[in-house]
Amino acid sequence: MLNIVVLIKQTFDTEEKIIVTASGISEDAVKLIINPYDEYALEEALKLRELHGGQIRVVTCGNERAEEALRTALAMGADEAIRLDSAGIEADDSYRIAAALTAIIQPLQPDLLLAGLFAVDSGAGSVALQVAQRLGLPHASAAVKMDITDADGITADGNKLHVEAARFAIIERDVEGDAETVVIPLPALITAQQGLNEPRYPSLPGIMKAKKKPLTRITLEEISGDSNLLAKAEARTVRRALLPPAPRAAGKKLTGTANEQAAELVRLLWP
Repeated sequence: MLNIVVLIKQTFDTEEKIIVTASGISEDAVKLIINPYDEYALEEALKLRELHGGQIRVVTCGNERAEEALRTALAMGADEAIRLDSAGIEADDSYRIAAALTAIIQPLQPDLLLAGLFAVDSGAGSVALQVAQRLGLPHASAAVKMDITDADGITADGNKLHVEAARFAIIERDVEGDAETVVIPLPALITAQQGLNEPRYPSLPGIMKAKKKPLTRITLEEISGDSNLLAKAEARTVRRALLPPAPRAAGKKLTGTANEQAAELVRLLWP
């Protein structure tokens, strides 16, 4: 049996046209989805539960709209969802988000913490790593294949590993075009890379069942202990400005014969 926690984030659909305003990115009429890399993590949790049994909780930090992503995760097969209300936390403040999420996850005592390698909206991927650091968990990133086995199934160079742990994760991880296999004891954090699996679609029965599954909402004020002090501390990351990319210059059409066009293209590329 595995007690699994999956960190997810609601992000913009990568096919959407993003509009940047003076106050930030406009969410009006924009489709929001589960961060694709987090979907890989969730799918892997579902596959591991099918093999080993256990429970899956999905956790996110966001506003009320983020519950759409949690309901989707429940419809895919997660057992329970938890939303940390993001009121009072800046979206870029990974330090305080991680501190608050740690306070939520620690009492759950997960055997396995899963998350996406990074978020497609910001390109950042430090929250899960900070949570693992606070919980004292080992970590393997960019997993493209993984399995869970007990200590008797682990060998290294023909010898048994002398590590005090009942179970281990065997992870094949992407390392800039190559692959590396690592073995880490559980509990641990593993972040998912594209190619780990193909996430399933929520089924109609799953969507109906999701409506009855527990979804807990937690505010910063409800988090006790040191994490509450950290949540109120000065942010470690502050966004000063958010600007859209410069508009593209108008294209130039080349005329003339093929040889003339080729010569003109060479002149433009190598003036």
